Amino acid sequence: MNVNYEKLDNVTGEITVTLEEKDYAGKVSKQLKEIGKTHSEPGFRAGHVPAGLVAKKYGAAVKYDVINKETADAVFNYIKENKLQVLGQPIPESDNEFKLENSDFTFKFKVGLAPEIDNHVNKDLNIPYYTIKVTDEMITEQIEGLRQRFGRQVPGEETEPNAVIKGVITELNPDGSVKEDGIVVENGIISPAYFASDDQKKLFEAKHPGDVVVFNPAATCNTNPNEMSSMLNIDKNQVEEHKGDFNFEIKEIIVLKPAELDQEFFDNAIGKDKAHNEEEFRSAIKDLLELNLKNDSNYRFTIDAKAVVENAVGNLELPEAILKEFLIRQNDGLTKENIDEEFEKMRGQLSWDLIRDNIALQFGVKITEEDLMNEARGVVIRQLMQYGAAGLTDQVVDKYASEVMKDDKNREMLSQNALSRKVFEVIRENVTLDNKEVSIDEFRALFAPEAKAEA
Repeated sequence: MNVNYEKLDNVTGEITVTLEEKDYAGKVSKQLKEIGKTHSEPGFRAGHVPAGLVAKKYGAAVKYDVINKETADAVFNYIKENKLQVLGQPIPESDNEFKLENSDFTFKFKVGLAPEIDNHVNKDLNIPYYTIKVTDEMITEQIEGLRQRFGRQVPGEETEPNAVIKGVITELNPDGSVKEDGIVVENGIISPAYFASDDQKKLFEAKHPGDVVVFNPAATCNTNPNEMSSMLNIDKNQVEEHKGDFNFEIKEIIVLKPAELDQEFFDNAIGKDKAHNEEEFRSAIKDLLELNLKNDSNYRFTIDAKAVVENAVGNLELPEAILKEFLIRQNDGLTKENIDEEFEKMRGQLSWDLIRDNIALQFGVKITEEDLMNEARGVVIRQLMQYGAAGLTDQVVDKYASEVMKDDKNREMLSQNALSRKVFEVIRENVTLDNKEVSIDEFRALFAPEAKAEA
């Protein structure tokens, strides 16, 4: 067997595999003997079928399979042994002839090669890094939010924006009189803060127990069947019949009393004994805000670093014809008619993946099992938090993370995420950072161009 390689241009090569009969005949013979041992034929038990009959019935198929395998192995072994940076997969050339009656065969394959990249990741490359300044106002706002979260519901004398109001809901006629046989809900509950209509919200401002408010339940929720049926204790199919006004006789007002700045609140909000007075608590909140905002800063860095590095690298030459054919073979939705348009959508990500992999190679970035586990833990925590799970133990997180890692597709996704994260870390460590302290509003403004472009 002979395997030859020729580089056709910067990003395209050709591998030629030549097989002689001696390269595959022994393996064909061996497989036919195995078939003779295990297959029976009419009039013959397994192991007693004449070799000529086995060869006549199975010879062509076995020869075809063996030659295909020998050729594929030769191509991929050559790529591996010669460390060719191939994109996609080798594509057999259209003029390859495969006539089984022949003894010798020659097959040619086009291969797409990764372009040579100078990624410019060194101290001569400047990339901005934005640190968000934590202000006293931000700390106070965070504390007030926590006070609301850990507050208590208590009876109130006057309605407040977030009050829960209990009372009797009574249906009215168009003239404002009580509707005979109309709906009466003795234990009605409403939360005006969630009304869709500001006009309906205002009707309940500065009200007291004993007051009667005329309101329109349909207007509070844009006639949402689920919300109206819940408020009026009726079937969803009946809501269209009750779109008029109702009385609400206020019996009780429940308001949220913010938590006091005491030890119980400090322990609930940030953990036991993490703070013992308001000064220590504010300092702890500042640290938490800085930690969260650092994650935002790092995310912004990935955007800026990608743009700066891509600009330094410039446009990459890609083996477009080979990649397009490979993509068509791999994706049912891609055809010769739409591949040009779809490829242009993919080009940016394909180019960045090549640059990222090149940076990983330059700095020896390796993905370990622990890296995958950390990524899986993050996925699990985010998913469970979406469903309101709190107080997650390491044992619970690790259990679900291990389940996530059992799926091969998940592992590939986790590997790609871990690789991207570690590549951006090495970029940050090996370039010159233009550190800039900004306000939260200035930081948010950085995303305005991207938001406008996406719109």
